[in-house]
Parts: sequence; structure tokens; C-alpha cells
Amino acid sequence: MRGRAAIRIELAGAERAELEARARRRKSLRADALRAEIVLLAAGGMTNLGIAKRLGITRVTVTTWHNRFAARRLGGLLDEPRPGAPRKIGDDKITEVVTTTLETMPAAATHWSTRSMAKASGLSVSTVHRIWRAFSLQPHRSETFKLSSDPLFVEKVRDIVGLYLDPPDRALVLCVDEKSQIQALDRTQPLLPMRPGQAERRTHDYKRHGTTSLFAALDVKAGTIIGQCMSRHRAAEFRRFLDAVERNLPRDLDIHVIMDNASSHKTKLIRDWFAKRPNWHPHFTPTSSSWINQVERFFALLTEQQIKRGAHRSTKELEAAIRAYVDARNADPKPFRWTKTADDILASIARFCRRTLDVQTQCA
Repeated sequence: MRGRAAIRIELAGAERAELEARARRRKSLRADALRAEIVLLAAGGMTNLGIAKRLGITRVTVTTWHNRFAARRLGGLLDEPRPGAPRKIGDDKITEVVTTTLETMPAAATHWSTRSMAKASGLSVSTVHRIWRAFSLQPHRSETFKLSSDPLFVEKVRDIVGLYLDPPDRALVLCVDEKSQIQALDRTQPLLPMRPGQAERRTHDYKRHGTTSLFAALDVKAGTIIGQCMSRHRAAEFRRFLDAVERNLPRDLDIHVIMDNASSHKTKLIRDWFAKRPNWHPHFTPTSSSWINQVERFFALLTEQQIKRGAHRSTKELEAAIRAYVDARNADPKPFRWTKTADDILASIARFCRRTLDVQTQCA
């Protein structure tokens, strides 16, 4: 039996602008953005079932917000009144707090705290906290970013991602890099081990016992690691490492080497090494884009699982711990699964650039 046809939605210009703003606003509640997307897709002529499949939700959810908007327009997208005491803080005051948080800074600080915002707005600290939590605002947090200025960024991304997703036949893809200046650190007092109800404890200060550098090559398909520790990380050491890698690989395969733009990777010594081996093909990552080199993910795991909380009284102990970690991974290798296509990555960067330009235009 066929259900009733969905109610047709026609949007006014102001309604469409408000819904699009809600849908793309990163700091709003996900529920508000989802309801706005449902209405926008419905106004575009998509069926309720098609909207449900596209957004990964149930058809009942789509129908509910579709019908509520058709009956009460934008007011229908608000939550129904809940039981309990009515709110004492009006929408205007909430809007004031959110706008102040997003668009201003306190006089003597770089960001708002719950206490400074409570003092400025005349609300309690707990009320400010609830408002921030409702709108996913976290002024105390800050993230870093870096956009590559490489003029060949697009070409290099397509080249490297193509090797990950569709490697050539009879070829190996290796991600190569070095983790330099790894410190052998020992705590000034013995560690206190974890026990029920008590986390592991260690002193905040430490003693340095030298450094080492780890050269590593990750086989993208197999997930295995070829690693070698050396006291320095010059071009001479890098060439010795390439020799060691070559000894561990079949000679009848093409080898595609992905590495960054470190000066030690581009010296005449290294260029001559590759020139003498026509089956070895270097691929350089874009400037300021080490995230595309999968061996960096291995370095992050090594740091988190072995080095960060370890206590090493010499570089020999540190290097032994690193070799043990590499051997354990090679005994049960788990390759990293690359899922993003080059188009996905470039589209994401384009969206970020547009948002950045919009923000800079508004602040100008």
C-alpha cells in the first residue's frame, strides 16, 4: 500500500538563507544542522526516502521534520517544550552570549572563560557552561593548521594518493622518512606503577642520556617496517639506509619511494644514488604536507606506545626499545588503510580555504 505523497515545500529567500546558514554552521548543534539539511533537500524535490538514504537516517525522522516545517515553517524545527520548570534565560540573552563568544575577546585575555563570560553577561558560571555546551563552543581549545604553498601541490597529491589507492603492477610503494633527535630520557626518581584506583606516576623532570635518529621505510601494502637507528641524520646516513633497504627488497620490482623535501633527501649524493637505479622512482610530498606520508603515522604510534612513557638510561637502551617495537609490528603487520581519494582531499582543502577567506573578509 502506497503512503501519502510528501508535502511540497516552497522556500522564501529569507527562509532558504537561514536554513543554509544553519546547515553549514560548524558551531551549531548537529540536530539543528540535520533538520535544516532535510528541509533544503525536500525543497529541492528529493523524496523522503532519498533524503533518508543520503543522510543516513530513518524515513520517519525525515517525514517528521518535513511535515513540521510545512506546518509551522522555521518555528517547527525547534524542539517541543520539555517537562520541568520553564527557562529563565530568554533566546535574546542566549544569542548575546553565543555572539559575544564567537565575535569578541575579553579586554585582558586571548579567549573567554566561563567566569569572564559570566561576569560580562551577568549570568552564572553554570549557565554560561550550559549555553556553550549546547552550541558546542569551547573557547579554551585551539587547533593548528598549515596550508601548503607548493605550486605543484595538486599534482603531487594526485601522484601520491594514486600510488596508495592504485599501485602499479609488480611494484612496491615505500614511505620513507627519519624521526630525528629522539631523546633517551630517564626520570629522576623511579616510576610508581599503576594499581587499582591509581594511575601510573612519574616525576615531571628527567635526565637526558643522548639522542638517536630512526630511519624507517614502510611497505604500504604489507605494513612491514624496515628501520635503522643512527647517531646522525645527514645525507650520508640516509644513503646508508637506502642501501640497507635495497638489500632487503627483491631486485626485479619497481620501487616507488615517497619522502618529504628534507635537504638530506635532495643532495647530489642521493640524486646520484637514484640515477644509478632506474627501477627506483622518488616521489616528493608537497611542502608542509607530511600528513600524506604514511610512515608519519607509524612514527606517531611509536612515540605514543613506546617512547613517550619509556625510561631509557642510554641511547643503546632506547634503540633496543625501538627495535623491539619494530620487530613486534613486523611479526603481526597491519597496513594503514588509505580511504580518501585525491578529489576528496582537494575538495576538503577548497572548502577550508573558502571558509578562511569568508572569515578574513568579515574581519577586514
